[in-house]
Amino acid sequence: MTYPVPGTVRPPGWWLRAVFGGIGLLALILGYIGFDRLGQDRPDAIHDVYDVLYYDIQLFVFSAEPFEDPGPYPWQLQVARFVAPLFTLLAVAEAGRLLLAAEIRRLRARRASDHVLVCGDSQFAHMLADRLFADGERVVVVRAEPFGPLEYRRRRYLGVVGDPTSAEVLRGAGLPRAHTIYACTHDDDLNHAIANAASRLIHDRRQPPRVYVQVHDPEMCLSLQARRLGAAGSSRLRLDYFHVDDVAARALHRHHPLPPARDRPTRVLIAGSGTFRRALLVETARHWRTHRAATADARPTLRVELVAPDASTELALAASRYPFLSTVCQVAAYDLDVDGLVGLDHFGPGGYDRIYVCGADETTGLQFVLDTPALWQGTHTSVFVPVYRQAALAAAFHGDSHHDLLDEVHGKLRLYPVLTRACDARLIAEDLTERLAQQIHDRYLRAQQRAGVRLGEAPAMVDWSRLPESLRRANRSHVQDIAAKLLNLGCVVAPRHGSSGDASATGLAIHDRIEQLARLEHERWCRERRGEGWTYGEPRDDARQRHPALRPWSELPPAVREQNREEIRALPDVLSDSGFELIRLAAAVPAQSRGSADDA
Repeated sequence: MTYPVPGTVRPPGWWLRAVFGGIGLLALILGYIGFDRLGQDRPDAIHDVYDVLYYDIQLFVFSAEPFEDPGPYPWQLQVARFVAPLFTLLAVAEAGRLLLAAEIRRLRARRASDHVLVCGDSQFAHMLADRLFADGERVVVVRAEPFGPLEYRRRRYLGVVGDPTSAEVLRGAGLPRAHTIYACTHDDDLNHAIANAASRLIHDRRQPPRVYVQVHDPEMCLSLQARRLGAAGSSRLRLDYFHVDDVAARALHRHHPLPPARDRPTRVLIAGSGTFRRALLVETARHWRTHRAATADARPTLRVELVAPDASTELALAASRYPFLSTVCQVAAYDLDVDGLVGLDHFGPGGYDRIYVCGADETTGLQFVLDTPALWQGTHTSVFVPVYRQAALAAAFHGDSHHDLLDEVHGKLRLYPVLTRACDARLIAEDLTERLAQQIHDRYLRAQQRAGVRLGEAPAMVDWSRLPESLRRANRSHVQDIAAKLLNLGCVVAPRHGSSGDASATGLAIHDRIEQLARLEHERWCRERRGEGWTYGEPRDDARQRHPALRPWSELPPAVREQNREEIRALPDVLSDSGFELIRLAAAVPAQSRGSADDA
């Protein structure tokens, strides 16, 4: 089994409806038996079977002519005369509920709190809402297309019909009290309009929700992330832009980590010119770097080969934007059509540890993989085919043990549904701010270990997953303040381009401002610590919130000041890892610095 297939879940209350149906059937049967016996005792009141049926039906409308005469009546009839009206009352209540269902859902959506709001009519929006609901979240969906009654029953979450960019519609969906908002329409401009409306509706909240905006062009997504990083210090809104390829590429290596190769380089082939290939290349290198560090460089070299008509151009663009690629793996490019990859000199049985076929047309790419057994033979593990529109076909290949409809070629064939895997709220929440904050913390750990501090000796000397939330928040604040400090000194963050050089070259933009930036960062950190109740004190006492570094820059020990300088020197490398660089402007733009970083 590769991908779980959601089963059919009965709607809540089905058993109650079954009981109501049983009550009605019981009343009908007992009424028939009771009137039949009454007719035997009083033939002048009930003449034939048609009278029995007619009087039996009358029980459900609180009336029956034989009851105008005094009893006694058979016990079956006594029970039926009370049970039948009960069923009628329950049926009327259920009919009223169904007639008012839309209004009830509208009121429930408006009064919702601590929920997730998904805006959009796209396939991704529907899939994301279903996934969030399955994960136990309370979900409210805003869409322009009306919900049908069967869809309401099947999806079982709240829905609001209307323009998702309208402040009134969003207010009716409980946006001011939501904890997370996803803008996932087909149109990027509509998604931006939703973010703008959300910002206006929640500007006065002490803890504003997170807002995630889907962008359909990967280059535009990176550019908007850079500009958001520049504005994060002036806006309390936790906003990030995401592309489904980036999220799905991160999910791929979590669900299918690269197999370790012993005594030889690990080889990966990425073929095709589809949009997924660059995200796949970058995340493969990141995944390898993380696991190589975890195994103390025990793994051999990673070799990645690109095969596409524009493979050399793509490799040059990827290497210039992400300089760490050349330090993590060896990448070779072959300017060939995908059909020609089986003609490579080293393509043979078991030649690669993994193969990815990212066709520009997913149907053509899938057909090529299905019709080329040499691909199945050319890998030690599997051939992955990313698909967007064919998630149902992927489920047919990779259902559970009882629902596999198609042969996976002994596990050699893997259809990877990009949209399905991108519907992971945890991975979407690992936005740019979160990833940069984690990188800063990881660098802090390595620097402290080089200085002789062991893991666990201080609250901050733990892995990111075990770091206290207050220190995580401090790192996020530090990230949000990076661009504010740089802008104040005439520098901005921008996507890297081919002419930018390596990551160290971009550090020249701030090389003469290290001292100034380090001082600004220390002052910001002091403001944040004092705002949380910390005071100066020696030695450090976390229980009493005392810290020896809470004093002016000029009074800090040289070692602490140097630590702050090292954090600033590391900024170009931290940013280049995500495809950004520092650009120096001709003139400075005033900006106020805010945020926080790891404790010294």
